[in-house]
Amino acid sequence: MKPKFKVPGTYVIIAGLLVLCAVATWIVPGGQYVTAEDGTLNYREVDNVPQTWQVFSAIYHGFVRQAGIIVFILVVGGAFWLLNATGAVEAGIRRFIAKVGTRDKWVLVAVTVLFSLAGAVFGMSEETIPFVGIVVPLVISMGYDAILGMLIVYVAASIGFSSAFLNPFTVGIAQGMAGLPLFSGMGYRLCCWAFLTILTVAFVLAYARKTRRKADRLSSTEVPEKLTRSQTWILLVLLATVVLLVVGVTLWDWYLPEITGLFLAMGIACGVIARFPAGRIVDELMVGARDILSAALVVGFASGIIVLLQDGRIIDSILHSMQEGLDGTGPLASLSAMYGIQAVINFLIPSATAKAAITIPIMAPFADLVGVSRQAMVLAFQFGDGFTNMLTPTSGVLMAALAMARIPYVDWVRKAWKWVLVLLVLGFLLLLPTAIIPIPEF
Repeated sequence: MKPKFKVPGTYVIIAGLLVLCAVATWIVPGGQYVTAEDGTLNYREVDNVPQTWQVFSAIYHGFVRQAGIIVFILVVGGAFWLLNATGAVEAGIRRFIAKVGTRDKWVLVAVTVLFSLAGAVFGMSEETIPFVGIVVPLVISMGYDAILGMLIVYVAASIGFSSAFLNPFTVGIAQGMAGLPLFSGMGYRLCCWAFLTILTVAFVLAYARKTRRKADRLSSTEVPEKLTRSQTWILLVLLATVVLLVVGVTLWDWYLPEITGLFLAMGIACGVIARFPAGRIVDELMVGARDILSAALVVGFASGIIVLLQDGRIIDSILHSMQEGLDGTGPLASLSAMYGIQAVINFLIPSATAKAAITIPIMAPFADLVGVSRQAMVLAFQFGDGFTNMLTPTSGVLMAALAMARIPYVDWVRKAWKWVLVLLVLGFLLLLPTAIIPIPEF
């Protein structure tokens, strides 16, 4: 009997990609985009730089590039471990479930729509990571699994991010670079967001029905004990932290340093309220950081892939060859190709801002030449940028969210690839009308 094929682990997959990229630097011609005096990007050929032992040094540089997210994962992981050690979250969840009763489906719907809206309006991405740590234990206690927690937080926010109508990091930047009025064409984008969000809600409810573990459900006759005073205060601190996170991100331009400090302060405050000795507070923080260390390392290793492509001077030549492949195509074929190229590039450049800076100045004038509206081109950029973010191992946000949910990357891919494929097809279908009928400016 032949041994059953076993899917390689996350580190093995990343190691294979590192070696593959190093080999590519010996084969793919070098190239570079340079900014002209008028601000346009021009491509020029340069010598490639074959990578050999740099496979190992690229890992170091990958850790340096993603140091902010790695520190964020370790600190937030430690803070949530300390929070859970107080027992307040578990007690609060049990009382919440007893109150919700059979209305838990409405909770799933509300949370999914909320995070999708957050992605669509202010581009929630990195900010989903701590919310995954809050929501996953809740849905597990309700009788579901960690995958569902990722769906209603990370995936929902990604859907909103992809089909955004006000997201400054995709719509705003892309339209600005394409010379379009800021946030124009909102009507069609709003329809796309509503359609995709409704489908996401339906998928969430279907997955919830399929994976529900009835045995883990808190029975209606079981009344949990009342919260102690310290547990109540700890939950209030958690609520205040979430409110501060939302306000800080939307009004005060908070990013990883401020969010990391906020959750570290939350963890310490909860430990003090629980009357933990100073030594135990430190120990719990260290245990939490150690527990999540493996997932944090994945972020650094995966970032080394991009370092190899950039140091080998082939990432721009790959982008240029994709752009050249559009020459001589009609409007519909060109728009479809733009969409596909953006989706592929997303595996190389997960950052929406960086990808817009490289691709929009090239795609915008080309769209004019082939008869594709710039609004449609921006929408292709949005869809291509967002959907594959749910799978790409080079996305620090995805890896961090999976770390918070304690879901191995390989397990996530097994569950999510079909859904991402459906989204890619739906994105293509939503793009088709824009190749024929211009997107209204309103």
